[in-house]
Amino acid sequence: MALIVHKYGGTSMGSTERIRSVAQRVAKWARAGHQMVVVPSAMSGETNRLLALAKELMANASTPEALRELDAVAATGEQVSVGLLALALQAQGLQAVSYAGWQVPIHTDTAYTKARISSIDDQRVRADLAAGKVVVITGFQGLDPQGHVTTLGRGGSDTSAVAVAAALKADECLIYTDVDGVYTTDPRIVPEARRLTTISFEEMLEMASLGSKVLQIRSVEFAGKYRVPLRVLSSFTPWDIPIDEEAQSGTLITFEEDEKMEQAVVAGIAFNRDEAKISVIGVPDKPGIAHQILGPVAEANIDIDVIIQNVSHDGRTDFSFTVPRGDYARTMEVLKAKVQPAIGAAELRGDPKICKVSIVGIGMRSHVGVASKMFRTLSEEGINIQMISTSEIKTSVVIDEKYMELAVRALHKAFDLDQPATEEH
Repeated sequence: MALIVHKYGGTSMGSTERIRSVAQRVAKWARAGHQMVVVPSAMSGETNRLLALAKELMANASTPEALRELDAVAATGEQVSVGLLALALQAQGLQAVSYAGWQVPIHTDTAYTKARISSIDDQRVRADLAAGKVVVITGFQGLDPQGHVTTLGRGGSDTSAVAVAAALKADECLIYTDVDGVYTTDPRIVPEARRLTTISFEEMLEMASLGSKVLQIRSVEFAGKYRVPLRVLSSFTPWDIPIDEEAQSGTLITFEEDEKMEQAVVAGIAFNRDEAKISVIGVPDKPGIAHQILGPVAEANIDIDVIIQNVSHDGRTDFSFTVPRGDYARTMEVLKAKVQPAIGAAELRGDPKICKVSIVGIGMRSHVGVASKMFRTLSEEGINIQMISTSEIKTSVVIDEKYMELAVRALHKAFDLDQPATEEH
């Protein structure tokens, strides 16, 4: 008997019919003798609907007090889901109990709308599992030290599921989505994209961080830190397929790198159009200037990605970086209010219409010329590169948003990702 965590996304929970199908699938695993914990998202579109209502009442809810209330509103979507799923499981003849994050409890910090999990108290859940119950826990939310409800940001249900699996030392965490695994890139842009049977944890971490929407990056970080076996698979396969078949479907995120995996130089192409570039022009080229620029941005809880500092001329330089597009206006406000006057920058320039395209693969460690091939491919398509960022297993470029799909298709073909794998990756 294994302890298994299932996570279901909003599309999988999108109607009572789909919730019933989820319950039938979970019941199948429970009747096979497994201890089951389920972490569902809010019903598809529900979180957007709730936040839209909040925005009608307060267009710019940016104070800590307002963000606290946004979390109180947004958290209700998942509370509806767990209650409905528990009822559907009871209708299947199972003992089932639902909990909100604060009831478990799942402890977080106080960063409203972007909270991070600090610890999980597993006693209550373990007692229910020992009593033969299926436990259904809200994703996306937790409890801060002051007892306030917090949410983990978009995609936070993935993080909740993996964190719960880590706390319970689950045998496996299955992430059920509306796709049947991890692909070499988005099949909606490149129809020839292939599903990967396995992908290394490092590659998945890079893919998630670079814009792949299959898994939320913090969930992959948790999986890596606590060695949680993770599988991505589809919730739209028939619920009654044999468990053995289901348990081998989708994409397994593995911590083992073997010789066959090394043969794949590039595993996939990731992209993110949710980016904006900001340039601080004419800043003093002196020690500490990067901190003076980026410190206030970080203090505003804004993530910073690609960073470039140009060569100094006459003691001055230009400093560029990217932020999530949704934080673009707020970042510009912070720079105008706190940074530009303090450092005497000549000008602020912003471009919210850029994107990031990346190649990822552990094989890049042992193969030379991969980045050069990427740059040549983009050049042949007439695509100008604005910024470059590299790591041991990825190369990212910032380009004009209008060229994103062209770049992804060209790179996918250039690295033969549209060809059937000779060795299964």
